[in-house]
Amino acid sequence: MPRIARILCPIDFSDASVHAVEQAAAIARWSGATLTVLNVEHPIFMPVPTLPPPFDRIPDVRLSAVRERMTAFIRTASMDRIKTTTMVDIGEPVAKILEHVASLPADLVVIGTHGATGFEHLMLGSVTETILRKARCPVLTVPPRARTTSLLPFRRILCAVDFSEWSIEALTLAASLAGDSRAALDVVHVIEWPWDEPPQPDLRELPPAQASALMEFRRYLEVSATKRLEALIRAAVPDTCIAEPHIYHGKPYVELLLGAAEHDADLIVIGVHSHGHVDLALFGSTTNQVVRRATCPVLTLRG
Repeated sequence: MPRIARILCPIDFSDASVHAVEQAAAIARWSGATLTVLNVEHPIFMPVPTLPPPFDRIPDVRLSAVRERMTAFIRTASMDRIKTTTMVDIGEPVAKILEHVASLPADLVVIGTHGATGFEHLMLGSVTETILRKARCPVLTVPPRARTTSLLPFRRILCAVDFSEWSIEALTLAASLAGDSRAALDVVHVIEWPWDEPPQPDLRELPPAQASALMEFRRYLEVSATKRLEALIRAAVPDTCIAEPHIYHGKPYVELLLGAAEHDADLIVIGVHSHGHVDLALFGSTTNQVVRRATCPVLTLRG
């Protein structure tokens, strides 16, 4: 995984944006990366029949006001010892953000999520959701400040591992961030157990032979997964980083969120495979559920 040299942080001047910029600034400070803070203005216009939308036109007075607001906005975040660039662009936000991701090119996008009422009903903003699906670099989604339980600098990072190539890349990146921020690293593998949610059946209620076989099968999965996880940590995590393996059983997103809460994680790192198609069913997956429900930032690395 190449080092993080260029970070792009799109903002819309909301509190969620302030929180995202703070996270982006912290990572830029640790990694020595250049931070580009981008605001995309979507023109308000009256469509004219037979003419294309004037996405490239906006009143100069409005642009001046936006640039002044951008300058004031940046002052609210701690930018000492960081190479920072501010940019104001005009057009459809998702398209423009992705253009800047490609043109920088960005090694990391940091973007806030906007929560609706109710923890279980958190909805990602449409821009954030699309960027998470389509950006070709890692994306750090930052939950609203009112919902966050994380601290800066990161003190504890949780990385999900399913032994796939992309999850191993995610572990490499998580170890790098843990080393830069001197954070502890919890490496988690979830064994998908036949029962999605607790409580599990009481083994005493099963016939003895079946109960014994089920316990032996679970023990076998635990031992083999623990050996693989420990070997992976030895191979992928530098000795300078303190990494601890954990094996959980159940539904992956549930166990990852429980693990993050149990270990007071300040960051969750997940590798995702796109199956060769940019928009293929990312949401509705483990990643979607973790991003929607996490109370700390989630770093998504797509293979």
